[in-house]
Amino acid sequence: MAGAKTNERPGTRARASYVRSSPFKVRAVLDQIRGKSYVDAMEVLALSERDAAVPIRKVVESAVANAEHNDGLDAAELYVSACYADEGPTLKRWRPRARGRATRIRKRSCHITVIVSRYDDEALEALMDRAEAGRGRAADRAEARRRRVARSRQAADEAADEATGEEAAADDPAGEGAAADDPAGEGAAADEPVGDDAAVSEAADDAAADEGAAGDAAADEASADEGAAVSEAAAGVTTDEGAAGDESAGEETRRA
Repeated sequence: MAGAKTNERPGTRARASYVRSSPFKVRAVLDQIRGKSYVDAMEVLALSERDAAVPIRKVVESAVANAEHNDGLDAAELYVSACYADEGPTLKRWRPRARGRATRIRKRSCHITVIVSRYDDEALEALMDRAEAGRGRAADRAEARRRRVARSRQAADEAADEATGEEAAADDPAGEGAAADDPAGEGAAADEPVGDDAAVSEAADDAAADEGAAGDAAADEASADEGAAVSEAAAGVTTDEGAAGDESAGEETRRA
């Protein structure tokens, strides 16, 4: 016995009449969603590049809304059990052509019907199992991706640290810069002498102080001697000048 006819199949249906599109073009899209779940059918229609996908999506949404509000079904448990496009009336138009002729234009239309039904219990359980397994695989793939990203970031950080260390070694290989500035801590030793060096340094400081004091005393004595000599010379010059003045005054007196 043959099964039920397409237009007699049980389920919740929706119909769009007088759609301004060719039935041939609409059927190409309907073949892609036939037998698919509501979610998968909406994804196919959303990604389809054909213009006929727009009215078909509206019809599918209308059928699912009828099933939810009229029959109390869950949209996640529905699938497209049947869908077809019947030919509608054709509009005749004319296009002018050369030499006064005309060509017929046929503007076709169609009637789109979509029937949605609920999965049976076994199919629904299998569908839920597949969905759960898919979610598990997706979670595993996401976890694997997170681990790969973490390893990649760790490797990149290690490479950056190594590059930084190599640059520092190239700028100052084996601490030669610090050794050149203060080889073997000689700067510290020079700043703060220890042991014999300290004693030698103190003796040198004392000798320098004694030499400085002797030099100052000699300089003071030389300065005093020079000052006395200068004073005596100045006094002698003054006496000679006075005697010469007295003699010149006596001669002037005698002449007078």
